[in-house]
Amino acid sequence: MLKQRIITALILAPLALYAILFLPIFWFEIAIAGVVGIGAYEWANMSGVCERPKKLIYMGGAFAICIALSLIVDASTIWYQGQLHGLYRAILSVAVLWWIASLFMVLAYPKYSKFWKDSRSVRTLFGALTLIPTWVAVVALRTSLHDVDPFYGASLIFYVLGIVWAADIGAFFVGVKFGRHKLRPNVSPGKSLEGLLGGIAASFAIIAFAALHYQVEPSRIWLHLAIGGITVAVSALGDLNESMLKRCAGIKDSGKILPGHGGVLDRIDSLTAAFPVFAFCYVTWMA
Repeated sequence: MLKQRIITALILAPLALYAILFLPIFWFEIAIAGVVGIGAYEWANMSGVCERPKKLIYMGGAFAICIALSLIVDASTIWYQGQLHGLYRAILSVAVLWWIASLFMVLAYPKYSKFWKDSRSVRTLFGALTLIPTWVAVVALRTSLHDVDPFYGASLIFYVLGIVWAADIGAFFVGVKFGRHKLRPNVSPGKSLEGLLGGIAASFAIIAFAALHYQVEPSRIWLHLAIGGITVAVSALGDLNESMLKRCAGIKDSGKILPGHGGVLDRIDSLTAAFPVFAFCYVTWMA
């Protein structure tokens, strides 16, 4: 299993780096839409959709929505030069509301879950609310100030990846060593409150470095730290949300496409929450 994980990572990491740094914007949008499409296929499975044709339709629908959004935005950029398109802004706003609702669902689980647990349609809707804003957020960050600095948007994506991965590593080691109070045992028994706090603390090293790199004004450092902390905290919610749905579906992994890693959603679950929330905060208060 470890060998499979290492080989998979060695293959995927260079491809991800190349896509983020060097792919033209349109092809980058296509690539991220492809990841979202695979995630949608896995989400359909977690939603109780067993028929492959229906899962493929859901997958194709998610991909098509992303491409349609891209074409709509590209066709109207004349009205939004230097600004985030209003459609993207609206989708990110909806995503924030979705993750607030998801927080209450996770905290209350298994209470009050019958209305969505027994409905495949509702759970597939949850997938759209999770995956489409993720595409919007990554694309919005990637195109940020692209005309001024073609690598600025890529650095924002790496920033989110860095703080989330630092939080994951910190949460693991702190949780193993000091974890006593379970975060949500009904959803994910392995996660602890101590681990969450340790992960947030670990991520602040990346946040502090980024503040220096971007030369954040001293009067705005508190905002930089607050948004980074919120992003890391909500990334844990993304993980818990997927765990809750997998528990309802009675499955361990979202899929098998990545040898040694499970499914695509198993690798990006925390990012599906982190990217939309960070992008919303960035365009609202930091851009």
